[in-house]
Amino acid sequence: MNLPQELKYSKEHEWVKVDGNKVVIGITEHAQDELGDIVFVELPEKGDQLTVDEPFGSVESVKTVSELYAPVSGEVLDVNSELEDSPEFVNESPYEKAWMVVVELSDASQLDALMDADTYKQMISED
Repeated sequence: MNLPQELKYSKEHEWVKVDGNKVVIGITEHAQDELGDIVFVELPEKGDQLTVDEPFGSVESVKTVSELYAPVSGEVLDVNSELEDSPEFVNESPYEKAWMVVVELSDASQLDALMDADTYKQMISED
């Protein structure tokens, strides 16, 4: 399983790429694998506020609909609109093409609650 070491991970299976005061958020390879073929992605709008541990969108697969939970709080600066027309990117490229939102952090200390790749790998191996 691909778990990029430079990313941080949430218990709800989102990944976070930190870039200064901004973060890029998506779902992990493990999450998309569990969901199966993704057929629809619902994301917030630019300017929306995310609140840590609160839903900010959803992904629909052939099996189920799963909510996306914000790993951090902040303002949505950018949204990956390509996922509207190409939700399969989540399955094909969860860490590159299928980034979901870019968020300006409102509280950088929230990053401390996220896991590194090794801790996340241990968590999913116990499921």
